[in-house]
Amino acid sequence: MKNLMRKELLLAMHPASMLFLLLSAMLLIPNYPYYVICFYTCLGTFFICLTGRENRDIEFTALLPVRKTDLVRARVFTVMLMQLAQLVIAVPFAVFSSRVSAENLVGMDANTAFFGFALVLYGVFNLVFFRNYYRAPGKVGKAFGWGCGALTLCMVVFEACAHTVPFVRDRLDTPDPAFLGEKLTLLAAGAALYVLLSALALRRAMHSFAALDL
Repeated sequence: MKNLMRKELLLAMHPASMLFLLLSAMLLIPNYPYYVICFYTCLGTFFICLTGRENRDIEFTALLPVRKTDLVRARVFTVMLMQLAQLVIAVPFAVFSSRVSAENLVGMDANTAFFGFALVLYGVFNLVFFRNYYRAPGKVGKAFGWGCGALTLCMVVFEACAHTVPFVRDRLDTPDPAFLGEKLTLLAAGAALYVLLSALALRRAMHSFAALDL
């Protein structure tokens, strides 16, 4: 697994995926739908898989003395590492934004609860995208379409909740450190759901890929 992870990071990683990490700075934009940052991270995943298809990455890696399930595990772990890196980089921007910007009129503020919701978005994308991608690795666009559709739907729901659901609007969508207990609970729940959905995505992806005739 160690060598496969090195291969993913050094050979499979698309340059745009690394540049997208810098888009965490979008949290400094006033009155902006901050969940869009999650979309760009997922777009980076699409670029990695698309480039891999064109370079016949899966066929090459399958010829190596490794298990097919390890091949899937390395890719999913790499994407999860990229997603978590995006959020870690976003933390200082969120802190700075909360100090210098007024309330986000478009949707969620850049606060602790935002990161909990973002983790849920990533988990949903991982489940839908990888489940479809490893059924037919050649159809990357179709898998991304399904994953992006699920991501967008959740983004719309979360932003709508920030305006219509009293608990989210009055407690979670507030500047830190107000109602920090509720926000930390949401963050913990989001992290747990992220791990659960990503683990389920990995399990289904490995099952589909193991049955795939290359």
